[in-house]
Amino acid sequence: MAQSGTAAGGSDERKAAIKFIVCLGAVSLFADMTYEGAYSIMGGFLKDLGATAAEVGIIAGIGEMIAASMRYFSGKLADRTRAYWTLALAGYAMNLLVVPALAFVGTWQAAALLIIAERTGKALRGPARDVLLSDATEKVGHGWGFGLHAAMDQTGAVAGPVLMAFTVARLHHFGPAFLRLAAPAALAFVAMLAAKYAYPANKGTPPKRKDTAVLPKVYWIYVAAAGVLALGFLDFPLLSFHFENMALMKKEYIPLLYALAMGMNGLTALIFGRLYDKHGIVVLAWGILISMLSLPLGFLGGATAATVAVCCWGLGLGVQDASLRSGISQLVSMNKRGNAFGVFNAVYGIMWFIGSATMGLLYDHWIGALVIFGMGAQLTAAGMFFWLRRPLGIAIAETAGS
Repeated sequence: MAQSGTAAGGSDERKAAIKFIVCLGAVSLFADMTYEGAYSIMGGFLKDLGATAAEVGIIAGIGEMIAASMRYFSGKLADRTRAYWTLALAGYAMNLLVVPALAFVGTWQAAALLIIAERTGKALRGPARDVLLSDATEKVGHGWGFGLHAAMDQTGAVAGPVLMAFTVARLHHFGPAFLRLAAPAALAFVAMLAAKYAYPANKGTPPKRKDTAVLPKVYWIYVAAAGVLALGFLDFPLLSFHFENMALMKKEYIPLLYALAMGMNGLTALIFGRLYDKHGIVVLAWGILISMLSLPLGFLGGATAATVAVCCWGLGLGVQDASLRSGISQLVSMNKRGNAFGVFNAVYGIMWFIGSATMGLLYDHWIGALVIFGMGAQLTAAGMFFWLRRPLGIAIAETAGS
């Protein structure tokens, strides 16, 4: 009878966890419909406002860098205050206000400020949301839980660019299309309020866990590997800039390509999430070897190669979504997890900025150098994650046993 009660309790916990993951997935669905819809036309929008390839790369990179560096502080704040819901809701509120405002800007500098403001909102909500999510994924498997969340996230990331494709095809301008994104931005905020009530046992904060004095040494090696990966990982605005610059396809087709990438992202997140739970971080190393093909195919090939490149790029995002946060969730206890996610995202975003700016500058001089730079960094990252499979496994086992 005791065993039956335990099993029933475990089953109830699992169901509650899945319900919460789905609710947070709905939040991300609408939020990504907003942001990714905007992101899918950002390269062409900035080009129409007079920005160069280097400026597009710098804008995209600096937005990620500021957002990531702020996550360091928002992660610490989340651990200190445990105000996970307040931080998350404030971040989604910024998304609601900023994205539709892009329809009213007349210079690329003004657009850049709003892009950075949107990234700031994401930085504020990111660590707090990931802590809440990681608590639920412990009950269903981190890889599968994060993969399920990413799949729902990418459903919105497909819908947003498709909406933008139809809107741009109808209006023949990028700017007014941003107004169509006000509705999903508002729905993301409302869904976050609903998710709060779906949190297991209706608690405002996760249950307390055993604290750790310091982050494990292997965590810093893990973060360094992720930083090298970010350094060589391509930004879609630069890729879409190239497609339009070389007249590889019509304007309205570019958001559809981005939707294809997001669909690939969601599908591969589910697949690689399951693989991560079985085989660990080595699946990320193999995924990187596929995703880095987006560089030569996207910048050195024609229209068909560009389509394949976008699929490879989307696969790379899916592998990262399923694997990177899962590793941190296994390595770090709950009370340090906000800080761990914040530091990780700060390093990742800063390195992404450096890589994006570098690749934008290289594009204006020699595209081949851009491809060599990106592939070299991703190959190095793949090697680092492959090496990490054993020390990471040992550290995770020690954390689970403590």
